Amino acid sequence: MCFLKVVVWSLLLASVSSGQFLLGQAPNPATAADSAARLPVTRVILYKNGVGYFEHAGQVRGSQDVNVDFTTAQLNDVLKSLTVLDLGKGRITGVSYNSNAPLERRLGSLHLPVGENPTTAQFLDALRGARLEVRDGSESASGRLLSIDEREIPIKGDQKITVDQISIVSDSGEVRVFELNPSTSVRVAEKDVNDEVGKYLSLVASTRDQDVRRMTISTAGEGERSLLVSYISEVPVWKSTYRIVIPNEGKPLLQGWAIVDNTVGEDWRNVELSLVAGAPQSFVQDLSQPYYTRRPVVPMPENAMITPQTHEATMEEAGAASAAPAVTSIVNGVPGGQMGGVVGGPINGRSQAQIGVGAGSGGGMGGGVFRTSSGGNKQWVNADLDRLEATTTTAQTRDLGDLFEYKLQDRVTIRKNQSALVPILQARIDAEKVSVWNPSESAVLRALWVDNTSALTLDGGSFNVLEGDAFAGEGLMDPIKPGEKRLLSYAADLGVLVDAKQKAENQRVTKVIISHGTMMQSTQEREENTYTIRNRDTSPRTVVIEHPARPGWKLTDDEKPAESSASFHRFRLTLEPKKTETLLVKEYRPITNTYQLSNVTDDQIKFFLAQKMINPVIEQALRKVIAQKNGIAALDAEVSSRKSKISGISEDQQRVRENMKALKGSAEEKALVARYVRELNEQEDHVQSLHHEMADLQQKREASQKTLNDMIEGLQMETTL
Repeated sequence: MCFLKVVVWSLLLASVSSGQFLLGQAPNPATAADSAARLPVTRVILYKNGVGYFEHAGQVRGSQDVNVDFTTAQLNDVLKSLTVLDLGKGRITGVSYNSNAPLERRLGSLHLPVGENPTTAQFLDALRGARLEVRDGSESASGRLLSIDEREIPIKGDQKITVDQISIVSDSGEVRVFELNPSTSVRVAEKDVNDEVGKYLSLVASTRDQDVRRMTISTAGEGERSLLVSYISEVPVWKSTYRIVIPNEGKPLLQGWAIVDNTVGEDWRNVELSLVAGAPQSFVQDLSQPYYTRRPVVPMPENAMITPQTHEATMEEAGAASAAPAVTSIVNGVPGGQMGGVVGGPINGRSQAQIGVGAGSGGGMGGGVFRTSSGGNKQWVNADLDRLEATTTTAQTRDLGDLFEYKLQDRVTIRKNQSALVPILQARIDAEKVSVWNPSESAVLRALWVDNTSALTLDGGSFNVLEGDAFAGEGLMDPIKPGEKRLLSYAADLGVLVDAKQKAENQRVTKVIISHGTMMQSTQEREENTYTIRNRDTSPRTVVIEHPARPGWKLTDDEKPAESSASFHRFRLTLEPKKTETLLVKEYRPITNTYQLSNVTDDQIKFFLAQKMINPVIEQALRKVIAQKNGIAALDAEVSSRKSKISGISEDQQRVRENMKALKGSAEEKALVARYVRELNEQEDHVQSLHHEMADLQQKREASQKTLNDMIEGLQMETTL
């Protein structure tokens, strides 16, 4: 194998230096596509669903071609969204791009049976039958290639080496054999074969740029015109990250940054960049490849080992008397010191470059501290943040229906395969520093209770809190609309302890309603939750207790949370240093039981009385109903008794009639027949009497049933127990 590599390199070097080994002539790289003008990116809009909108704009003259470069990953999105507009007196005559077919398939279109990675022997073997000129030292021959063979040559003892031999058949029929070694040169003497070799080498060389797709747009027209090209493309999701700077007094400063990645096929030079916090519908359709029904592909979400907690948005706010007051100063008494982070904008005469923040195209949070001219530490004060807010250029914001746009005021430059940190907002916010306890967390959390009083929509992302002279913590936040409040937790509060205990009460009937034959009992299941909060610190604490909001459970009228979310009621307490406070939260769950009065029994009345579910008035009314039902049951029993007697007489009459049929007519038999006739007559009289009694009982039963129905329907009662 080493020998073959030596042969390959020797042949290639020979072809370059002396021209003796000319396996192919590569085509001229100055193709029409390469000579076309480049159409630069001028505008980029990035969305939260991983899609970007791109615009290219420029001038064309006459019938000119322009190029736009993409990556292979962009090609499908470009094919289904490409829009090309000639804004002058011209037209678009065509759009073409280099093939995306696999190299193996493109090589198959050549008349040269060579794979992607051939050895020298395999390559020469593919030229079998072609006219070659072979030279080895002083010996040379020309003719057609017969074969490439391997041969073992002994060197010492039993040792052998394998060499490749090339066989040439001359025009006179002579067969000449040459060993392929570093001194052997081979030249292709046929132009058509030489062209095929050149095509092969060009295709192999194109694999080095296999991820680049160059689209050529052909135009036709007169004079100079403006050309606009737009499309969408899959891009990395832009990410938001915030810095919350807490001064010694006044409102905190919220600074927002966006992390933008350029992974497309060309540089963004001085482009208009907009970042949209929204996800318009978009999809992937593989237009450049054969169609397969294996869509869509949905990746699994990635979960970090430790996930910072986000807090739900407010669903209900308490009245003005119980709501948390607006706070303009949240860190009274915070010790002074140096600030462990740097934000953009001139401060005390310093420029952005001096404090490590890029202007316009991005930048980031520095790792140094502010120092005065004498070298001492500088504490953040309200005036510093006022100047910073007034002088820093961020982004223009506007609502786009369900979307929200951050449009950078300065143009940006981001080269391909590079990323940038660009400023999107900077504003003072209303916030209160609190300690938050949630039953799902093992510790009390330090948090900012932020009220977004600005007109800006804050996109979701990470945030970093700077307080005093050091990093105070970080966390995650969901999108916050203007006028919305949100808890942003960022650290553990070791100075506050919370102990929660629960006490459940038995069910209690609170109301009984009887109407239209139905008795409804309203029952309440009650619970008490006691939260004991201890402030072990030397400074006051505002504590927010997040009490679970369970379906079906309601707070008593005595409990007024500061606000409620979909899952929690938030109660706000203020604790003095070294003090303990108790929060009692009472809840009830209403339960309604329904009974039909016509089905109420004595046993149920006894149960209701034992459980104190009815009062004496309701008991008396229910017993009247039961007494009427018992009277109807007695009449039913009488009717049933008469029916049984009639059935017994009928069976006895049938017996007598059978006996009479068996008599033959003797004097004794005649006397017996006469007795049977008397018995039948007496039984018939009794049956008639029983039928009359049943009719009377049925009338009484119907009257009693009507009385019961009227009694049940007319019973209207509502009692609070």
